[in-house]
Amino acid sequence: MEFLLITGMSGAGKSLTLNYFEDRGYFCVDNLPPALISKFAELCIQSDLDRIALVSDIRGREFFNELFVELEKLENLNLNYNVLFLEASNEVLIRRYKESRRRHPLDEAGRILDAIEQERKILEEIRGRATKIIDTGELKKSELQEELNNCYFAETNKSTLHISLISFGFKYGIPRDADLVIDVRFLPNPYYVDSLKNKTGEDTVVQNYVMKWPVTNKFYNKFFDLIEFLLPEYKNEGKSHLSIALGCTGGKHRSVTTVLKLAESLKDLPYNINIEHRDIEK
Repeated sequence: MEFLLITGMSGAGKSLTLNYFEDRGYFCVDNLPPALISKFAELCIQSDLDRIALVSDIRGREFFNELFVELEKLENLNLNYNVLFLEASNEVLIRRYKESRRRHPLDEAGRILDAIEQERKILEEIRGRATKIIDTGELKKSELQEELNNCYFAETNKSTLHISLISFGFKYGIPRDADLVIDVRFLPNPYYVDSLKNKTGEDTVVQNYVMKWPVTNKFYNKFFDLIEFLLPEYKNEGKSHLSIALGCTGGKHRSVTTVLKLAESLKDLPYNINIEHRDIEK
């Protein structure tokens, strides 16, 4: 089991980091009181969960003093764990709190700097036991994700981008979660061919009809070149999932065909591909 404890300074990016691990398939828990860590670990062992990431920090207040007792209990369970500590300079943390207008967990008198320095002192010991320390002060979101990627997923970097290819019909609405939407209604429509009308883009005869036209091949070559260019750029930006939706009128013929052809072209590239024909049965 991979068991990762994320802690560190308030405002240093723990929630963003936890979201990153969740996108990578980890079972994640935010703001778990330290006193519950060993019990939670026992439940994870019984549930056969193999990748766990949790955030436990100063929000636990007085319970935070129990953190080291809980870490010792993890060792008694023969559970190997790692501690990721996130930090930033006082100036950066003050700026982030002012921009977000959120209150520091230890700020009771309206003095952010005093609260930050108090927190830094409390966290000094756990910082010394961290297996990895990341200063997020000068890191953009994509740079932090790249740092995490290099630290924890160096061996699987090539398959970090998951691509969903969705065919749909405009008459039923555009998929709300699509990152890219491509309209292929300009392609010749098999719907108006009697022998093809009741078939779908999953049928070879429909695919042959759609792909036989010069306009289709010209579009497809340009479109695939564009997608092949974009994918590594999205990946470098820190994206873990990209949804590409291709739509025709009813979502049965042209969109299905282009999704299948695009998936076929991408199959040898280092990405995970998922296909969904949303409206093919409508």
